[in-house]
Amino acid sequence: MTTADRRQFILDRLEASGTGSYGEFASALRVSTMTVRRDLEELIRQGAVIKTVGGVQKAAAPSYLQETAVHSRMALRRQEKRAIARAALELVTPGSTLFLDGSSTCLEFARLLAKESSGLTVVTNSALACLELGKSSGLAVVGIGGLYDALSLSFVGPQAEDWAKTLFVDFAFIGTKGLLPATGTFESAVPTSRIKQIIARQCGRLVLLADHSKFGQRGLSKVLDIAQVHTVVTDDRTARADLATLGKKVRSVVVAPVRRHAMKGTAHAT
Repeated sequence: MTTADRRQFILDRLEASGTGSYGEFASALRVSTMTVRRDLEELIRQGAVIKTVGGVQKAAAPSYLQETAVHSRMALRRQEKRAIARAALELVTPGSTLFLDGSSTCLEFARLLAKESSGLTVVTNSALACLELGKSSGLAVVGIGGLYDALSLSFVGPQAEDWAKTLFVDFAFIGTKGLLPATGTFESAVPTSRIKQIIARQCGRLVLLADHSKFGQRGLSKVLDIAQVHTVVTDDRTARADLATLGKKVRSVVVAPVRRHAMKGTAHAT
């Protein structure tokens, strides 16, 4: 593949997904990350793309996709997040009510719901998730309002918490900063954590979406006890020991096949 072909491939990929990381492009093109960096530097110089943390985004991307703490995470482990989102979709039953938080994995899930689902009611405190879900006319989207947090692109605070207390959803899909399989989930942002805690107490089934990198990690505060989690959806790069521990603590563990999800491989539960 020529230099021109590589750069066109990168532009085509960004046109489809909006963002991408150095590692993703290097893997897809089967070249070194240094080669990708040189290609991206030239595209940045031309004004075709904009540099972000760990990657790039389309120069003409919507303003709500400009670099934020959430956006920088979206470019990381995208294959795993997409595989997890695909597996999570299989858990949803027709006519259900769902809650999605503002985590990067839930944003991938929101995109998938907008493309492939209808007849669902989706509640979220994430402004970006609302925008993604709103692309589908087949979904009823309920946004929880309150104080806007620019780092998470979500609404938090007393008003949001009061509103969350009135909602009882069938499924709550929640991401996490860190997960200790024997203990629970951890976050660094306390305001967004409170919304998760409220929804966790009132949902019919709590589904934790966590890729392999979240295991063994802690945050500033513990958010959910592992006993509150009904199902964990993770990827097939998660250590077997962690899966075994989870299998004893939660009702079900769904392992999403990362390398095969593009062909719609079937996830399996343990």
